[in-house]
Amino acid sequence: MCDTCGCNLTDGNRHLAEQANVHGHTVIDVLSDLMSANDRQAEHNRGHLETHGVFAVNLMSSPGAGKTTLLEATIAALAPEFRIAVIEGDLETENDAARIRRQGVPAVQITTGSACHLDAFLVHNAMHQLDLDAIDLLFIENVGNLVCPASFDLGQHRNVALLSVTEGDDKPAKYPVMFRAADAVVISKVDLLELIDDFDPDTAARYVRELGRDVPLLRTAARKKRALDSWLAWLRHEITDYREHRAHFKPVTINATSIRI
Repeated sequence: MCDTCGCNLTDGNRHLAEQANVHGHTVIDVLSDLMSANDRQAEHNRGHLETHGVFAVNLMSSPGAGKTTLLEATIAALAPEFRIAVIEGDLETENDAARIRRQGVPAVQITTGSACHLDAFLVHNAMHQLDLDAIDLLFIENVGNLVCPASFDLGQHRNVALLSVTEGDDKPAKYPVMFRAADAVVISKVDLLELIDDFDPDTAARYVRELGRDVPLLRTAARKKRALDSWLAWLRHEITDYREHRAHFKPVTINATSIRI
């Protein structure tokens, strides 16, 4: 998380910072309060999703790693099985949301302006534009950035980090916070490996393991259906696991924060 460029502030939490400034809080206090408030809102979001039986996946990557293209292919493959919706995050434009809507599923665009990540407040507002009773699987496509998105809980159930073969296999070592937060790492655009001689999937996997993360590394090529098999299988497994465990939890709301008991 960057404490100098102002990326902590979004249109979703700006009112909290303004209230803190009125009361004379220090910058450190304000940042701490914002993160605590975000975590409370994220738990509320998660409880809201679980009440409606929605499984949420937060997709993170650098710009151009192929998140939207992967979503388009995933929707085409899984639409017969699951009711899908997408929350899109970008600094500007509705381009990606428009692409998703052309796949026949609802998509809400969040434009963050200067903020290089989504936060729980922005996602909460977007969720209220969706009919959660009509959704099984919610994808949250975070703003393209390998640093800040990993620091903000959105209320998702799983984090997925994309790593394109065009980026370099050392990204997990250079950006450890992102890859430590991932429940799965998708190596995208593997159909280009034969054209690129400086990306070794095994090296990328080693860097992930050195972070202490024993997570699946799923090789995909979104434009080739069979190259999506491992990714789709992982999603199906995680949704099944979520549904089985959800049966044992009862969402409860305490002080507007949803928790599970």
